[in-house]
Amino acid sequence: MSDTTVKVFEIYIKASAQTVWDAITEPEWTARYGYKAASEYDLQAGGRFRALANEQMRSFGMAEVIIDGEVIEVEAPSKLAQTYRFLFSKDTTDEGFSNLTWEVAPTSGGFSRLTLTHDVTGKPLMSGMISSKFSDQGGGGWNWILSDLKTLLETGANL
Repeated sequence: MSDTTVKVFEIYIKASAQTVWDAITEPEWTARYGYKAASEYDLQAGGRFRALANEQMRSFGMAEVIIDGEVIEVEAPSKLAQTYRFLFSKDTTDEGFSNLTWEVAPTSGGFSRLTLTHDVTGKPLMSGMISSKFSDQGGGGWNWILSDLKTLLETGANL
């Protein structure tokens, strides 16, 4: 039995690779889907990544920065590798950084394939959170976030 836990999420989106890339990397987009937490990237190796709590999250007492990390590799608009750490509580922060890779590939059908690979080896709290089902108490994980991203890009509205 392996101690490695790598989760792969894949979705097809009727949008260009550049549009999907922009929706992943630009705060104007990231603030519009999923948990609606604007993400800031310094898109170069060694650059900083931060996800910022929205107004509602701050009203519940969350810190300004809820997720942080570092950019490892950038090949716009096809690949972004980064580290990723939850700052929700002492326990999630103490789990440390995971590795996250976004890959965007255009298809001959005029849509894009988005693959998100998240290595959560040794991070049981993060593993549970990224795999959770949608809940109006704050759950949803990557499946829900990516579904909301797809819906936003294809319809202009959220789930």
